[in-house]
This record gives sequence, structure tokens and C-alpha cells, in this order.
Amino acid sequence: MSEIDRSRAARAEARTRIEEVAARLFAERGFAGTTIGEIAAEAGLSKPMLYRHFDSKQELHLALLERHRDELAAAPVRELLHGEGDLDTRMTAMYDAWFGYVESHPYTWRMMFRDTTGDAQVQAFHRELQRRQRETDMALLREFVPGIPEAELEPLGEAIRSALYGLALWWLDRPDQPRELLVATMTRITRGLISTVEGPNAELPGATSAEPPETTSTGTPDAPGPSGTSPSGPPGSTD
Repeated sequence: MSEIDRSRAARAEARTRIEEVAARLFAERGFAGTTIGEIAAEAGLSKPMLYRHFDSKQELHLALLERHRDELAAAPVRELLHGEGDLDTRMTAMYDAWFGYVESHPYTWRMMFRDTTGDAQVQAFHRELQRRQRETDMALLREFVPGIPEAELEPLGEAIRSALYGLALWWLDRPDQPRELLVATMTRITRGLISTVEGPNAELPGATSAEPPETTSTGTPDAPGPSGTSPSGPPGSTD
């Protein structure tokens, strides 16, 4: 390894150490209750060395939020869109990935879900974080449950986001609860949402319908498609 490579590796290792210490201290003491000097000392660095990586405590806090926001988004969506199995299986895997990340980063998530800074820029970041999560949930609902009226998508996306965040905070205060419980809870909530859109005779992902749907005189299922469309054409069309 060259001298340049060793220097880069040492710098990356120091930055990682700073972020890990800062996440824990911010979560335990809050933003105002944590000083740059304390972070540097626990990371085994001098304050001037820490300032080579971050210009301020606010910048360090925002960098942590941005890093974990992006990491959180990647795995769950990948499981849903590209995972194996039916929708029910992929949905369960998505929630397991989401709560798995929360479980492995408890200090970071206390910091992300409980803003203690009072800083306008950090508060704006939290609002943006919530907006992105809500819009992600809306996009997934649009794709996988196309019968939902457009006007209901945003409040439903917010309901899912609030449930996820609320359960994460509940869990962080009760670490003895198994992750499977949280995954099963969110999966049940989402299954219920799907069932209200698809109707009582619809076959839920991974479930077996007790009775076949009613048929028309031609012997074909008499059930509307997404957004009220019928198998033969768009709303209002005639034979």
C-alpha cells in the first residue's frame, strides 16, 4: 500500500469513528448537550483533527442524517421491487430490511426520529426526510395497489410513514421485543389496506380465497380492474 493509500485509509477510519461516536452522543445527550470536544475526545482525536472532517457540529449532525437516510432507503425498496416471491413475501422482506436497519443503528435512529437540535436547518431536514418517506410510500401504493383514489394516496402514505416511525420509536424503548413482531405488525397493516381496495372477494397476496368470485352469464369473473376499470375497457366504455 502506498503512502497516499495509507493516508486515505486512515482518514476514512477516523471519519467513521467520529460519526459513530457522534451518533451515540447525540442520541444520548441531544444536540445541545453534546460538544465537539466531547466527540473528539471519545473518538480519540484532537478538536483540530475533527475539524478537518467537519466544519461544525451542525455539519456533522446533518452528515449523519443524510448518510443514514440514504442507507435506510436502499435495502427495503430493493427487497420489494427486486426480491423473490409474491408481493406478500416481498413486502415482509421489505419491512424486515427496514426494521433490521433500525435495529443495527439504534443510536442513529433515536437522533433521526427525535430532533433535539432546535436548529432550523436540521428541522427542515427532518421535514424533508418525512416528505421523502411519505412519497416513497405513495409511489409503492400507486404501483402495487392501483385502485386507491389519488386523493387518498398522500394521507395513506403519511399513515404508513407514521406507523413505521412510531413503531421504531416504540421498539427503541423496548429492545427486548423481537424484530419479527414489528415486521408482522406492519405487514398486517398493509395487508388490511390492500384488502379494502381489492374488495372482500379479492385474493390477498399469499392467501387462498375461500370462494371464487361471482361470474357473469358468459362465465367470466365479474370484477372491476384498477380504478374501477373493467376487463373489457376503461370506465364508461360500452361493448
